[in-house]
Amino acid sequence: MRTATDAAGAMAELAAVPAHERVALVDPRFVGHVHALRLALTDPRFPAATVRGALTAQPEARAALARAMTASAATARASGSGGGAPTAAPAQALGSAGAVGTAAPDRAAGAAVRAGDATQASGDTGSGGRTRPSGTALALGAADASAALGGADAHSRVDDLAAALDAEGVPVHRPELGVLVAAVPADTAARAAARAAVDTVDEERVRLRSAVKSRDGFFTTFCVSPYSRYIARWCARRGLTPNQVTTASLVTALIAAACAATGTRPGFVSAGVLLIASFVLDCTDGQLARYSLQYSTLGAWLDATFDRAKEYAYYAGLALGAARADGDGIWALALGAMVLQTCRHVVDFAFNEANHDATGNTSPTAALSGRLDSVGWTVWTRRMIVLPIGERWAMIAVLTAFTTPRITFYALLVGCALAACYTTAGRVLRSLTRRAERTDRAARALAELADSGPLAELVAKAAPRGMSSYLAPLSAAVGTAAVLAGTALAGFGSWVPVGCAVLYAVLAGVAVTAPLQGPLDWLVPPLFRAAEYGTILILAACSEVNGALPAAFGLVAAVAYHHYDTVYRIRGGTGAPPHRLVRAIGGHEGRTVVVTAAAALLHQNQGFTIALTALAAVLALAVLIESIRFWVSSGAPAVHDESGEPA
Repeated sequence: MRTATDAAGAMAELAAVPAHERVALVDPRFVGHVHALRLALTDPRFPAATVRGALTAQPEARAALARAMTASAATARASGSGGGAPTAAPAQALGSAGAVGTAAPDRAAGAAVRAGDATQASGDTGSGGRTRPSGTALALGAADASAALGGADAHSRVDDLAAALDAEGVPVHRPELGVLVAAVPADTAARAAARAAVDTVDEERVRLRSAVKSRDGFFTTFCVSPYSRYIARWCARRGLTPNQVTTASLVTALIAAACAATGTRPGFVSAGVLLIASFVLDCTDGQLARYSLQYSTLGAWLDATFDRAKEYAYYAGLALGAARADGDGIWALALGAMVLQTCRHVVDFAFNEANHDATGNTSPTAALSGRLDSVGWTVWTRRMIVLPIGERWAMIAVLTAFTTPRITFYALLVGCALAACYTTAGRVLRSLTRRAERTDRAARALAELADSGPLAELVAKAAPRGMSSYLAPLSAAVGTAAVLAGTALAGFGSWVPVGCAVLYAVLAGVAVTAPLQGPLDWLVPPLFRAAEYGTILILAACSEVNGALPAAFGLVAAVAYHHYDTVYRIRGGTGAPPHRLVRAIGGHEGRTVVVTAAAALLHQNQGFTIALTALAAVLALAVLIESIRFWVSSGAPAVHDESGEPA
């Protein structure tokens, strides 16, 4: 922490901090909760953030902050006043020691709050190699806190700097504080009132409550979060990081999958128990990140991929266990569950991206949903119907322990199919009844989610423009139906699926000819996923070749990883993987043509299985290398899922 006595001194201190580090400015008169400062000054997801009397700027916002401080200094010189300068603290101090200070020897130093000391007292210490925190809190903003204090806040130049950053177009995040206090008292009486307001709030209780997502599912909310938040606090006080907890969750799930693969009843029971334990740890890692405000680029990558890796590895374990137990071949069910679950997720992602920043975004269906939100039991019923990850994993765990893998997959497929019909039908109705104008950003995101390769691009360039707004989903649906029906009816080894795949590639190109801004264009990416994954599933199931279905499971897993990676990059605001990678791995239509051609050419003996295995290995290697390169780079976003949406 460094202290400046005037605006010029603050500028000098700011200039002394290396350009690649984040800086924080705190008014020396600040009075408030330590956690309010944490929320404002330690979130890596935003270029700048502020609460009353405190401001932080990431390296990309440092230039704008310097200009604002120069203008502020000039104003101070013109007015002949240099007092009230903010404290300047480099981000390194925030990250390593938690040292955020508000020292002011010339101003009632007793009113200062020192975040580093309070952080250590609470047991929440930093960790090397972890980007220091980003977080959310339940909330009431600083303006509300000021009103609660009688509006006796003083003018603060830190707030002027935040306003100046707004004026320059820098997005300044203002976290909601809830009952937390952040104030700059104008006099002794106001300072005493602020201290009294601070003392009336149980800050630790607020931290624990805000560590839990507000929109989690029923099972998570009532069966896990009541105690997992305390596990998160226990981890924080022992210096454990969210990444370590995430890794522990993955390891636990992999052990559960291995237990299921034994094919014995004790193995199945152990697998069910360990799967629930893995889910508890999965909840704990996010709660730990929110409790201690520790988010990172690596954490974003782990959080984005490990849930799917755990669930799909468990599916494979069940399939292996069934084969060992009584020779029951259920790889087709395991692959079908993975295909259905992934397509459900793509429906969620595509719909949300299409409507992320749409204008005029209203519909009677949405209005009805809003009215139902006021009826408590309907909220929980609708959350359970969509079978979110908590309910889904609980069902899988119980059925694994007490029934057979086949029954487990039957229940999972029926539940996921009903959930998919419910959510997709509702979103189609919303899309048809709302009058929304979708932006170029939404169209770009949908195009990236489509994952079109060279064949579709070639067709798109040749196709005429200015077509119907419903042509894109119609073309995608017809192409999907053609390739799936043709593959299922023609039989393994036929060239008919190849012709259908070529037709699908042509229609896929037609679908992406125009920007995807139509009311139902968000259906295009999930239709493409259903076509590609479904074709692989049908061919492998019809081949009756030993090892074809496990190889197909690996291939779909590799491609699905690429699609999930694309989703989380888009959510982080960095766009899809490099186009050269998308072209190199063929795009969805190119891979579909290749797989159907392999089935026609290599249908004898183990040729098809070998082809699927080789293709899975090549694709996995290509997408993993690029994904790891991106997520460990400085350009990767420190994103974290705070939506509470079903996963």
